[in-house]
Amino acid sequence: MFVTPAYAAAAGGDATISTFSSFIPLILIFAIMYFIMIRPQQKKLKDHKAMVQSLRRGDMIVTQGGILGKVSKVKDDTEVEVEIADGVKVRVVRSTISQVLSKTEPASS
Repeated sequence: MFVTPAYAAAAGGDATISTFSSFIPLILIFAIMYFIMIRPQQKKLKDHKAMVQSLRRGDMIVTQGGILGKVSKVKDDTEVEVEIADGVKVRVVRSTISQVLSKTEPASS
């Protein structure tokens, strides 16, 4: 009775703007989480995969279990043979190698 038609029409238009503005914080949170957590983890995984693929005989490595050893033989895509003491060799899954301490130089032709 006291509300004018112009005021009533203006109130309906604000509902779509407020609905969109309520999603802005969620979008910002996802973007921040992507750059802080997801992207660095993907980069770390890519670097680890490259390190594991470039293993050669003679490399000193550390496994995730803390065993230090020298790669004595690269068996296939999934495992390597590591010498942990004189005459003691164990087979290790490549993905469990956490660090390469020293790389050997490739043989010159």
